[in-house]
Amino acid sequence: MKKWLFLLITVLLLTACTHEEAVTEDGKPIVKIGYLPTTHAAPLYFMESETDYDIELVRFSSWIDLMDALNAGRIDGASVLIELAMKAKEKGIDIQAVALGHEDGNVVTVAPHIESVDDLIGESIAIPNRYSTHHVYVHQMLEQAGYSIDDVNLVEMAPAEMPSSLSENRVAAYVVAEPFGSIGVSLGVGKVLFQSQDIWPNSIDCALVMRTDFLQRDEEVSKHFVSNYAKAGLLAEHKDEHALTQINSFLKIKDDVLAQSLQWISYEDLTIREEAFDILREAMVDLQLSTNPPTYEDFVNNSYINEVQ
Repeated sequence: MKKWLFLLITVLLLTACTHEEAVTEDGKPIVKIGYLPTTHAAPLYFMESETDYDIELVRFSSWIDLMDALNAGRIDGASVLIELAMKAKEKGIDIQAVALGHEDGNVVTVAPHIESVDDLIGESIAIPNRYSTHHVYVHQMLEQAGYSIDDVNLVEMAPAEMPSSLSENRVAAYVVAEPFGSIGVSLGVGKVLFQSQDIWPNSIDCALVMRTDFLQRDEEVSKHFVSNYAKAGLLAEHKDEHALTQINSFLKIKDDVLAQSLQWISYEDLTIREEAFDILREAMVDLQLSTNPPTYEDFVNNSYINEVQ
């Protein structure tokens, strides 16, 4: 009995520590947000600490590490591939999608000799993660041309490796978050076959996902934070010299590559639309990525961003 009591107390203490609110020396809450250094996470790069909270951006090198931190409560939220977040929700992690990361901004980058989808049949196509909208793009691109996902060899690959893999003929194409499509084009190793809106208009890719315990901890801070996130998206949308400098302080890429990348992306309206979400749910089931993905009502919370837009 004592052993079980000790284990119970240990679990409760560990849980409490995991979800303990981080605060500054003067008592302001610290909002910890995870991200990977992509153009798609640009609204985060314009966010600053406010009078009622401090913001701490936590950089990760892989989606797995980011999701581990989010699921465990070591960060309060993240800009993340929405499919990974939906899978976590399906497994019981209490998180909510409160805004998009961006609109559009994904391209199918192909080797110079590829002229159509027909030329990709039997070839290798790289994506960053099977739980990604990039997987869905490949599926839809092939289906629209009369093929299936089984007609290509789908390869999961780190985004930074994709341009070199294309130049070395290890893959014939890749679909990934920016700026890696722009990098391939700028190096002359690839060209754009499709933009994401050519395949799936108004698609959903990355989202700002927050832990429910954070949102419920301080409603005013939550509202203020998401409001500022939406305003930061509008700053990124300017795509002027200041915006490029700010974004590049996180990405460290050539200015012309970043400028090209930003031309493909919009941050103007970061509302998650139900119609697009339902298409994504259906695609996840079709691709056997999920048997019971969360519904729009269970997972998406537009109430914060609707107050801004």
